[in-house]
Amino acid sequence: MEPSEERLYRTDKVMNASPQTAIHIQSLTSLEHFERCVVLQLEVWGYSDGDVIPRRVFVVAQRIGGQVLGAFDGDNLVGFAMSLPGYREGKSYLHSHMLAVLPQHRNAGIGRRLKLAQRDEAIARGFDLMEWTFDPLEIRNSHLNINRLGAIVRRYQPDFYGPSSSPLQGGLPTDRLYAEWWLRSRHVTDLLQGEPQPQQVLERITVPHTIYQWKQDPLQRGLARTLQSNNRTALESAFQRGLAVVGYERDIQGNGSFLLGPWNNTSEI
Repeated sequence: MEPSEERLYRTDKVMNASPQTAIHIQSLTSLEHFERCVVLQLEVWGYSDGDVIPRRVFVVAQRIGGQVLGAFDGDNLVGFAMSLPGYREGKSYLHSHMLAVLPQHRNAGIGRRLKLAQRDEAIARGFDLMEWTFDPLEIRNSHLNINRLGAIVRRYQPDFYGPSSSPLQGGLPTDRLYAEWWLRSRHVTDLLQGEPQPQQVLERITVPHTIYQWKQDPLQRGLARTLQSNNRTALESAFQRGLAVVGYERDIQGNGSFLLGPWNNTSEI
């Protein structure tokens, strides 16, 4: 996974925190904490030095209007989220460039809590939109981004970063979808309150749960590459026809499906 990949998790129950502590989230401002964010990247993704985001970028993000938030188990930094300010089509927004949680703290809801903390802080500063990129082959991430946070998707970028040193990428092109998180929209607020609005679904594009095995097995990697190419074509075609990813579905086998339908722009305000 790439630096802007958002590794999110399925529950809010803190399963792996120390018995005497609870996870808490706060803004990061010290060089010590920023250096820990650098080390944490290596522990999560196994990057080479060329792919690691250096300490100075965290410093810049914190000082130019971005965000650097940390999740702590007691005094230990176990996860972080970093955003940079962006500007496109006359509108300011935050681009969530990186989110990481240590392996031993996964499936504890920390990623989602970091995202919700990002949302609270962004709204307090007057932002309406946050974006990030994610791998369309990552089923759990897609489910969290779309079904549990309320992001919609209308853009696809083939091989966004070029070659990746992360073994999790499996040597495939670093294709990415853009998640648009309209922070104050009814679509997001209703979903976060447990009352998601029904969406019209016209098409679906599926990712089989075997994708993880295919990516890591050199003998099956061709299957992953073919699936990535076919889904890229299908998603790009849907976006060109004005459709958006408005939902995500997982079946009992663990396969994931993007649900595509019309998106009403008035939902963004």
